[in-house]
Order: sequence, then structure tokens, then C-alpha cells
Amino acid sequence: MKKVPYYPGCTLKTTAKSFEASALESARVLGFELVEIPDWTCCGTVFSLASDTVMHHVAAVRNLVHVQAMGENKLLTLCSMCYNTLKQVNQLVKNDPEKLETINRFIQPEEEAYRAEVKVIHMLEYIRDEIGFDNLAKKVKNPLKGLKIVPYYGCMLLRPKGIGIDDPEQPTIMEEFIKALGAEVVDNPLKNECCGAYHTVDKKDLVAERAYKIITAAEAQGGEIMITSCPLCHFNLDKRQERTLELHPDFKQMPVMYFTQLLALALGLDEKYLGLNGNYIDPRPILEEKGLLPVKKEVDVKN
Repeated sequence: MKKVPYYPGCTLKTTAKSFEASALESARVLGFELVEIPDWTCCGTVFSLASDTVMHHVAAVRNLVHVQAMGENKLLTLCSMCYNTLKQVNQLVKNDPEKLETINRFIQPEEEAYRAEVKVIHMLEYIRDEIGFDNLAKKVKNPLKGLKIVPYYGCMLLRPKGIGIDDPEQPTIMEEFIKALGAEVVDNPLKNECCGAYHTVDKKDLVAERAYKIITAAEAQGGEIMITSCPLCHFNLDKRQERTLELHPDFKQMPVMYFTQLLALALGLDEKYLGLNGNYIDPRPILEEKGLLPVKKEVDVKN
């Protein structure tokens, strides 16, 4: 089985364990193993836009060095923010030898010098480019027929252009992924709008209003479940629906799942790998109604 270096990031080890569990097991079914890179640290969370500093990029480069030390040239990520940060830093040091030299001085002698030869990819890209959506469809054991799925990209998976995995205005990768699983794609014109990001810390009502706008638009199109690849987007669009309902009593709530949870479901994996008890808005009633889940629940992955 092909082994692919994998960077989990912090959230997948804490509040998004279901994201990781569903991804790891789905990968095995698809014929590759996600191998966690050793001694990884936080990627830095966001890419620093300051042009006169390199210190904010050291953490990301350290992780890339660990891939290099494994003798590999590819690093796979799941979290949209980790993907964006690692890829932007990687591109920066590839294009700026002076900054790369400065960072290498920071990390040595603890680490070997980074040669800027690693490629950062997202799991959706890997499925598209290495597996192929046609082959993915052949692996599906539980076709999600009749399930209306809304893709939500957010910001970090698509922007800036050249870093994102698809066209920032007219992306199609999630749509093709959904179709391969047998589900129906429901377009949402707000699929690439910001969820409110870290305003969720001190401006909860602002984020709740964003959730209201994004989910209401999706529901108006007939959507039943929304999928994302960003733990922060997931929190803002899932958990913050609690506050949204307080602000808008007529609000119709919608389950929000990680794309890997949907993948694991379609691949016919045991419900314990889905971790659906970690979702604030429980998707199981809809899935059971569609005949996509057994009525008897298995033990879920705890978040």
C-alpha cells in the first residue's frame, strides 16, 4: 500500500478527531496510507502577510523539513487552514532564496537545511489526481443516492489564486467529489464566502449571522447536508447554529459534515469511523431516513 506523508495539525487531534478518523480509514480503503510525519508542530495557523519578517514562517518550514527527512517530496493535509499556511510558506521560500537561507539558519543545527522541494497537497487533490473520481465511484459501496449535498469551500481552500486547489470563483472539485459518491450536488452561491473565521471568539453574533446567511441560502436551493474541509468553518457553521436559532427563531438548521465523513459513509465504513456524535446538528436522522445508516448506532469516535 502506498504511503503518503500526512500533516494532521492541531485541531484534528482535539475537537476534530472525527475528521482525522474518517480520513485515515477512508484512505486505506482507497489504497493508500496516511503516515503522520514525526515531531510535527503547529503550522502557524495563518500565513503572515508582513514582507519584512520570516519568523512567522519557521514553524511551517520545520514541518516541511520533516517530510524531506523522510525521503519524501509530498505532504498531504486535510485542514484547509493548514493547507493554505504550509503551501503559502512553501511557495514563499521556493521563490525567495534569501528568506529560505535565513529560515535555515534559524532551524539549524536542530534540523537539516530545507531544500524547498516538497509539494503541499490537499486530500481532495490527491483523490482527484492520484485516485481519480471515476475510480473513486467504483469504490463506493453505499451510494448516497437521493442525498442532497451542499459543498462549502470557504476562503482558505481557494485563495489566493495559485495557492487554492481550484478556481476561486467557480470551483468544481467538491462537486465532482460529491457526484462520485452518488449524491446530488446542490449549488450554493455563497459556497466561497467567509464564515466569519476567528470572529467566533469575540463576535459570536456576527458569526451566527454569517451562518444564517450561508445555510439559509443552501436550504433555499434544497440542500440537506453541507460539507467542508475546514475545522473552523465547521465550528462556525455547525455549532454556531445554536446562536443563529436564538437570533432567528424561524431558522431551519442544517447538518454540516467533514468531506471525509461523507466519504467514509459512501465507502461503507463502520459508523464508528464517522464520529457523527461530534456534530452539533446531528446528520443521522437524515441519513437514516434515506436508508444510508443502520438504525442501530455503533460506538462513535469521540471528539
